[in-house]
Amino acid sequence: MDDSRLYANIAENWITHGIYGVTDSGAVVPTLSRLPGYPAFLAAAFSVFGVGHFRPALFAQVLFDLCTCLLIADLTRRLISRRGANVAFLLAALCPFLANYAATALTETLEMFFTVLALDIAVWAQELGGLHAPRSTSIFGSLNAPPPGWASPRELFAWLACGLAVAGAVLLRPDGAILLGVLGLYVLASFAVRFQRARTSFVRLRPLLLLAMLCAGALLPLAPWTFRNWRTFHRFEPLAPRYANDSGEPVNPGFNRWVKTWIADYVSVEEIYWNVPGEAVPQGRLPSRAFDSVSQRQRTEALLADYNQDHDLTPELDASFAALASERIHASALRYYVWLPALRIADMWMRPRTELFAADPRWWEFNDDWQWLSLSVGFGCVNAFLVLLAARGAWQTRSIPGLGLLLAFVLCRSLFLGTLENPEPRYTLECYPVVLVLAASALARRRGDR
Repeated sequence: MDDSRLYANIAENWITHGIYGVTDSGAVVPTLSRLPGYPAFLAAAFSVFGVGHFRPALFAQVLFDLCTCLLIADLTRRLISRRGANVAFLLAALCPFLANYAATALTETLEMFFTVLALDIAVWAQELGGLHAPRSTSIFGSLNAPPPGWASPRELFAWLACGLAVAGAVLLRPDGAILLGVLGLYVLASFAVRFQRARTSFVRLRPLLLLAMLCAGALLPLAPWTFRNWRTFHRFEPLAPRYANDSGEPVNPGFNRWVKTWIADYVSVEEIYWNVPGEAVPQGRLPSRAFDSVSQRQRTEALLADYNQDHDLTPELDASFAALASERIHASALRYYVWLPALRIADMWMRPRTELFAADPRWWEFNDDWQWLSLSVGFGCVNAFLVLLAARGAWQTRSIPGLGLLLAFVLCRSLFLGTLENPEPRYTLECYPVVLVLAASALARRRGDR
């Protein structure tokens, strides 16, 4: 069952049976494999327009996508200039990668909306706190501003609203919690120097109060979900399991660890990783980096042949993959912890974002139909142009207050994605609002233009 059908199944069971669960052998079984944000969105649409009617939900996602474009423009206006905001809106509205997922029943469109909403509110909150004073010389804000006083009600409300936007992102995908960590650290880093010069020790507690408002907005909406999981599964789970598995469902840790010793691109995810368990693994598709020696190649092929007999990854077979993974990690820890994560990050950022189409993921072999090949090459060029333009914009605007927040989010999310066994390009889409803001700044910013 793919993600879209799984979300729809949960939403349907939630509506018709009052159970947040999946259908298993005709019975509805409670689940914690997916956070409730997107199933709740589908359930709302199904309740009004009928179960299984995706089109109204997709129309709603188009509206969310339009709001995302407006938020990207507003974020650019606050950080760069009004002229940059116009360019950012145009780039966002014409961006094919954002539009693709607006027409797909997946979490990406709503996740991008709440992510850029949280970032925009955070920049607004910093303006209320006086960090965006003129002639700033730090990406963390104006360190030469006068010593601060106590927080205003508007500033407290802004950080609470920012936390609620983060909660929206977290309730859609567990990796939305990265945004909370980045914002929390940024609040402390931005205010720390200035508050050391505060007149009273009481005022020096202001960063902690702002952090508390942010965390309250982000964490309190998770309380019902956490309580439900504790009551239903007797398990403390405020997010969702690492491998999106239900309680008692095997996660194959040995096989997953072995995959991380060689996987570097999305092609291997489609051809190998997603096949296990349940489908055959084509051994001829394993890249040469999956083996360190002839004997290791023979052992690997024997394990895969054993799996291909019945397509079942038994605990014994999983343990054999774990032993093979340990051997490879011991042989080259740098490859496992540094080089392969770096390659996965690069692949997710620079690969043509055509995974929603029938295009051949091995586009570089140039043996696909010319229509799909043209699409892959075209999308790859568009993606590379925007990313390189964003890099230029980041350099040109390196002293702008608030830029540190955007760059820290992109960096932290990218580092996290490098730890995954399934480097899917869609996982970097949450960073694309930042890419569009910086790309717009490169196209529109002039010296002294605010």
